[in-house]
Amino acid sequence: MNVAKPCPTRKTDCKAVINALKVQGKMRLTTIHNTHNHGLSPQKSQFFRCNREVSEAIKRILDTNNLAGIRMNKSFRSLVVGAGGFQNLPFLEKDCRNYIGKARHLRIGVGDAGALQDYFSRMQYKNPRFFALMDLDDDGRLKNVFWVDPHSRVTYQDFGDMVTFDTTYLTNIYGMPFAPFVGVNHYGQSILFRAGLISSEDTETFTWLFQTWLECMDGIASPAIITDQDRAMKNAISIVFPKGRHRFCLWHILKKVSEKLGSHRVYKSGLKTQLMKCVYDSQTIEEFEKSWE
Repeated sequence: MNVAKPCPTRKTDCKAVINALKVQGKMRLTTIHNTHNHGLSPQKSQFFRCNREVSEAIKRILDTNNLAGIRMNKSFRSLVVGAGGFQNLPFLEKDCRNYIGKARHLRIGVGDAGALQDYFSRMQYKNPRFFALMDLDDDGRLKNVFWVDPHSRVTYQDFGDMVTFDTTYLTNIYGMPFAPFVGVNHYGQSILFRAGLISSEDTETFTWLFQTWLECMDGIASPAIITDQDRAMKNAISIVFPKGRHRFCLWHILKKVSEKLGSHRVYKSGLKTQLMKCVYDSQTIEEFEKSWE
């Protein structure tokens, strides 16, 4: 009902489904349920992901507005008004944000990329063990960068049994996610193994980053890697490190506890304390399982 936040679809727990299985090169239908629990609206098929498209003309408008500093919600609203309503646009605001985000990540000047290449060349001249690799798109623009200094390569051999990986955004004009690989030394201190700048956070980009990591470390993969609950990271890790032990970051998990349970009275009256004790004070698997129950 809120015209400012239109929802093109809504969940009705519809059981209509068609499943198919590929058998000897042919598709065989295995499950067919034709009955819907809602009315059908073929005219709304434009909102399916496969049908949504941002035209070149709209992209030019979005680029111009972005360079002028116009926020995306206002830019999209102007497109809605010009089209005569949300239902007349073949895309959603999310599609516009995705386009601008990708364009911004790749909008790095040729001079800046050249300066970065010169810096890497100087470092490799001083020490051949310095490793750097730059990934370019089809137009020759910088997409992803990966580099490791010689000290970090030696440190990884001693303390690379566990690595944490996360992407934290830098507040720079490029908006490229900074992707550090971090470990822990024998003093319990965090140490930087290697780092990269990436254009986007999708499976393809993470796969390139992890494969470059393996190339740099002579094919020696860390037995364990800790990340947040990002599906693209999970997919890339399963591709590049199929035998690795992948776990989610405890901080990211516990961060959601207050969001999920904070409104319950029992959470503030003792459940939070019991939960933290279970997580942080359990020394064995059996002790944790008993405390968790």
